[in-house]
Amino acid sequence: MPREETDVVVVGAGQAGVAMSEHLGAHGIPHVVLERDRIAERWRSERWDSLVANGPVWHDRFPGLEFDDIAPDAFAPKERVADYFAAYAEKIGAPVRCGVEVTSARRHVGRPGFRVETSEGAIDARYVVAATGPFQRPVVPPIVPDGAVPVQIHSNGYRNPEQLPDGAVLVVGAGSSGVQIADELRRSGRRVLLSVGPHDRPPREYRGRDFCWWLGVLGLWDAETPPQGAEHVTIAVSGARGGHTVDFRTLAAEGIELVGLTASYADGVLRFAPDLGANIAQGDEKYLALLRAADAYVERNGLDLPEEPQAHALGPDPDCVTDPVLSLDLAEAGVTSIVWATGYAADYRWLEVDAFDEKGRPEQRRGVSAEPGVYFLGLPWLSRRGSSFIWGVWHDARYVADHIATQRGYLAQER
Repeated sequence: MPREETDVVVVGAGQAGVAMSEHLGAHGIPHVVLERDRIAERWRSERWDSLVANGPVWHDRFPGLEFDDIAPDAFAPKERVADYFAAYAEKIGAPVRCGVEVTSARRHVGRPGFRVETSEGAIDARYVVAATGPFQRPVVPPIVPDGAVPVQIHSNGYRNPEQLPDGAVLVVGAGSSGVQIADELRRSGRRVLLSVGPHDRPPREYRGRDFCWWLGVLGLWDAETPPQGAEHVTIAVSGARGGHTVDFRTLAAEGIELVGLTASYADGVLRFAPDLGANIAQGDEKYLALLRAADAYVERNGLDLPEEPQAHALGPDPDCVTDPVLSLDLAEAGVTSIVWATGYAADYRWLEVDAFDEKGRPEQRRGVSAEPGVYFLGLPWLSRRGSSFIWGVWHDARYVADHIATQRGYLAQER
């Protein structure tokens, strides 16, 4: 196959890759965006059917295009989000090549740049941007062996309740995915158990404003350093059914059986950590702290926003919290399915450069890699709290594109 040359190869055409293309294009930098599937494919084929964005469309978008068919405070369905990014790529003329898989990228020997091997041939590039994001490889803890229950799937393989065999379902993980899947399964008539670990649960709306607005005006989206141990904190928030605050007491009252962190399995019995009450209490404190910060902001700025004292009132702990279940015989409980909503890991095996620490994590600052010429985009806390969110990745992409443009300026002096 013939070899091609360009200045920048962007790997991945999700929100990060499309944003990167816009800013590279604004600088007039030649580039290609390589995508092994379709634009924003994970939104289409690796999420459940009823998924909607967790932020309202006035917030979860790029500056250059609005959702003109959805009310500003509504939450876009997953297919509409994917269509949005495809439309955005067309609007900016992004040079996206779909159906092209990148198999490796390695530095040239004795000359600048990288050789990028793809399913359609090699490309030589001065710069490589890894825009594949944080959701690359589903993580399922090796706790329950195959065959212990008829079905075990990761949340990226879950589509709808009809997909699972009759019987009870254990959902492991109480972030946005786990909570929404558990709620959907309960509404379908299933018995549902939800394993709850440490989490953050912001209010969906408070004093007439969405939590996305509150994080913005309080400067929390722009926080550059996560609290110690909170780099990958689980966030329980939902845009489902018009959006609502996640309250585990409410989920219990509606019939979902809460248990602690899933700890171990032996002889058909699953055991849970005795941490359910503590996990819920910690989530409550984070929730109340945001309410207090919002109240202080309203008072400090003299805003006319309706008071909401009832939002501060937490109901009594349900029985499943005060007297937690610590073990469960899966067969006796009729559990036929486990849905692991346990997150993802990065997978940069194709990127054969010295840009990772001993644990395989990218070594970077604001997306600029420890390996000159390599960049990362779309990762949590890349530059700030909002980096892995739709609007945040757009701003990070601008910084990375500016950095590439500056480096090209220096390199032009070599000639």
